[in-house]
Amino acid sequence: MAVETEPPASRSSGARNAVRDAWSSLRSVFLNPALRRIQLALAGSMVGDWAYSTAVIVWAYGVGGAKLIGIWSAVRLLMMAVAAPLGATLADRFPRKLVLIASDVTRAVLVLVATAMLVADAPTLAILVVATLVSLVGCVFRPAQMAWLPSLTDKPEELAAANGASSTIESLAFFLGPALGALLIATTSVEVVFVLNALTFLWSAFLITGIHPVASACPTDETDETTRTEGADSDAPPPEGMLREMAGGFVHIAKDRDLTMVAFLVSTQTIVAGASVVFGVVFAVEILGTGPEGVGIIDSAFGVGAIVGGFVAIARAAKNRIASDLALGTALWSLPLLLVVAFPSPVTVFAAVILLGFGNPLVDVNFVTIVQRLAPDHVLGRVFGAYEGVLIATMALGAVVTPLLLDGFGIRWTMLVLALVVGLPALLSLPRCLRLDATLQPPEHLDLLRGIPIFAPLAPGALEGLARGLGRRHVARGTQVIGTGEESDLFFIIEGGRVQVTQDGTVLREEGPGEFFGEIGLLRDAPRSATITAVEDTDLLTMTREDFLAAVRGAEESMAAANEVVLRRLGRA
Repeated sequence: MAVETEPPASRSSGARNAVRDAWSSLRSVFLNPALRRIQLALAGSMVGDWAYSTAVIVWAYGVGGAKLIGIWSAVRLLMMAVAAPLGATLADRFPRKLVLIASDVTRAVLVLVATAMLVADAPTLAILVVATLVSLVGCVFRPAQMAWLPSLTDKPEELAAANGASSTIESLAFFLGPALGALLIATTSVEVVFVLNALTFLWSAFLITGIHPVASACPTDETDETTRTEGADSDAPPPEGMLREMAGGFVHIAKDRDLTMVAFLVSTQTIVAGASVVFGVVFAVEILGTGPEGVGIIDSAFGVGAIVGGFVAIARAAKNRIASDLALGTALWSLPLLLVVAFPSPVTVFAAVILLGFGNPLVDVNFVTIVQRLAPDHVLGRVFGAYEGVLIATMALGAVVTPLLLDGFGIRWTMLVLALVVGLPALLSLPRCLRLDATLQPPEHLDLLRGIPIFAPLAPGALEGLARGLGRRHVARGTQVIGTGEESDLFFIIEGGRVQVTQDGTVLREEGPGEFFGEIGLLRDAPRSATITAVEDTDLLTMTREDFLAAVRGAEESMAAANEVVLRRLGRA
């Protein structure tokens, strides 16, 4: 009996742990004022935007039928695929906070203009042009928001949790927005929905205005021009031409094998996402027998899976399995379709759709987190813009190719092709994803760096980079580590042991584990101002001059903390 009862108990314990981990991660996100504001801004904006999209489609159907909706949707997606990487350049060129606010305010104005045009009975084409402009201006919002998130977090796991919260909000907005739009259209008018959307954009802009990064990861955020010049990332490229700058995201992805693998995985997933727009209707008509109206039921099943998957993705945020979870999510976006191939029935349709929904946040959350961890900040906005453009294009490709497959081969063979074309590469990529997970494990001494006031304000990615670049040095008792007048080339952190600081024969202080020295000469570009001698066998961590200056000068709060340390020590001297 004991053997039989153990697995259920284990599953129950695992479920409780998952719920506890998810709650803990979400709590950390919403206790952070900056993250709370950005999530509420995203929620308000996306719910309003989905309601607005529903209203546009209802209005367009009324004036031009399904043909007009199809043409407009295709043109809009094509233009968005081009606009996303171009617009994302702004997220690397200007302060991301300003870019987000400008996107919100501009979209609010455009939606109000569209409202006035509806009231004035303006030409259909003119209204659709304005509606398209709203989508194009919105292309910059998500890349800028994703690129800014690392500056608002304290730890890598908090960043993953924040991405999980964003994905869950997107899933909820996908249902609440259209439902709200349909309800308002039924009870009021399309114009009312437009005005509501404008208000949600202004709500989003208001919340973003009150955000102040806890970590200055981006030198263009909340720094003056002097700091921006002095703190330029040593790895950042020199000024580029406009076209090269716009292509910077694609170039960086192409040069990084891990980012290229991620691009391949998420692109195959969005092919199925685009195809689902078509095969969802086929499922409803041919298998459920409900007619096209059954698409809403299928969407609801997808949403249930997505919400559950979102909490699972958040719960797993602290486990640092983001690459393998990405591969799992991609596989779940395809292989469940084999259920419909083998046994086409309402049961297998709902089972497959729920599993697809479950995999969606595993892809979204982990894709974003991987990119935030791998791409340097100076190109992060353009990298996300490049992904956004590619994903919109592959989604459109899925929507275009699927009807041809259905006409030529029928539903079962179409599902088989989609399942294998996406699912098999995802499974084959798993070994490489596992190796990437090992690379993305928090490096040794990360917590030690985080406890030093100079580095505490840095974003998780910047801290991880510094931790991976640390050297080690063991010095025996009585050994002089640095001498007065020597060249200033390293920053030192004491891992274990003690050192004595002297100047002209006078003992100034002793320092122990977690304390540091060497910053004065580096910051002032001057020879060493004191002599440091080990009074015990001591283990030291070393940071190069280049890494130290790039990190400290690239973050206003770090520079202020460093200057405070220098002034205090010089005053004590």
